[in-house]
Amino acid sequence: MAGHTDRHNDTMPSGTLTLVFAIERGTPSPLTLHRTKAAVPFAGKYRVIDFPLTNCLHSGLRQVLVLTQYKSHSLHKHLRDAWSLFNAELGEFITAVPPQMRDGGGWYLGVLEALRQNRYLIERSRAEQVLLLDGGVVYRMDYAELIRCHREQAAAVTCALRPAGGALAEGAVTVSCDADDRIRALSPQAAAPADGQAIYDAPMGVYLVDKALLLAELDALAAAEAKAAAAADAASPPGAGADLALHLLQPLLERETVYAYRFGGERGRVTPDQYWSDLGSTDAYFRANMALLEAAPPLDLYQPDWNILTYQGQYPPARTVPGANSGNEGIFVNSMLAAGTVIRGGGVSHSVLFPQVEVDDGAIVDEAILFEGVKVGEGAQIRRCICDKDVVIGPGERIGFDRAADEARFDVSPDGIVVIPKGQRV
Repeated sequence: MAGHTDRHNDTMPSGTLTLVFAIERGTPSPLTLHRTKAAVPFAGKYRVIDFPLTNCLHSGLRQVLVLTQYKSHSLHKHLRDAWSLFNAELGEFITAVPPQMRDGGGWYLGVLEALRQNRYLIERSRAEQVLLLDGGVVYRMDYAELIRCHREQAAAVTCALRPAGGALAEGAVTVSCDADDRIRALSPQAAAPADGQAIYDAPMGVYLVDKALLLAELDALAAAEAKAAAAADAASPPGAGADLALHLLQPLLERETVYAYRFGGERGRVTPDQYWSDLGSTDAYFRANMALLEAAPPLDLYQPDWNILTYQGQYPPARTVPGANSGNEGIFVNSMLAAGTVIRGGGVSHSVLFPQVEVDDGAIVDEAILFEGVKVGEGAQIRRCICDKDVVIGPGERIGFDRAADEARFDVSPDGIVVIPKGQRV
């Protein structure tokens, strides 16, 4: 990254304060029972939040506050283990900020109310602008180029947009821009059927706001957030994307310069793959992981100048060994195997295995995602499954072959993906 440092000095570190929202439980719900969405494992070794934090690191942003709330221990531990890499003596930090209860004594009711509770942190920052990020989304982006674009246009707010198409989810927001990419309208949508020809611009959970403007707006935004939260599920505050688009941007369109930044365009140092996923359901999560096994995956994890950082335990290398009883070699085909994984005479195909997974003699794992510490017993067969952390599959078990039998024991998605909860012994 040394070759890029000078080019991006204008983002270092006092110019921009970054706030990453990781406060809601989020989806997919079977995987967020014991962790916030930002802490959900992804792609064999990472957590979802590693992607926006890596974007910050490579973009020269060194002042990052991660606002946390829902079952945050797992996320706090990950931030400590993986992201304690900045130098506090130079004014650099990645700091978790749970609800401080400085005003009213309550929890974060949503992203805008979380901003209000942490207004003092924004006020005391020397930053000129504030970057607001959804911590529960997977993508790669050069924020330094977004900041440069914001300054070139003398914008008050810059909203990153992604091209989207197909079905509109309930509450989805579409954006209308003029020929100069100034945002003129935002429209919340009711759910609509898929239309393969319909392409529209959608917010992607990335907003750059001038600090003075953000502070001036917080009181009005807090009132709007309280109204929105009152109609929402109190156990799962509204997501960052929709709230910020509708309650931060929309009131400013008539009186401030609000510009779009086109994600996946020619600007920036990341391969313009236009990959963006909010992992919005069990099926979306499963497809996103399986897509990484394609010959040309939609998300390039191997771009050498944009490596994704995370915590890696000091585990021995993954290996295959002959089965103790059968003597058959352990095999794997087109799969991801993380460190510490051992396949003892079993077979793994088209699967994603996190660290310290064990697959025993004669066991078959096909199209599955096995989180850290999963053990698959001798002769067991599992397919189209997601096994959460420390699941133990007993010898001879068959999962993923009989939907009715699976539904009697586990959560099964509309596409038939079986999710086995954390720590369960089957």
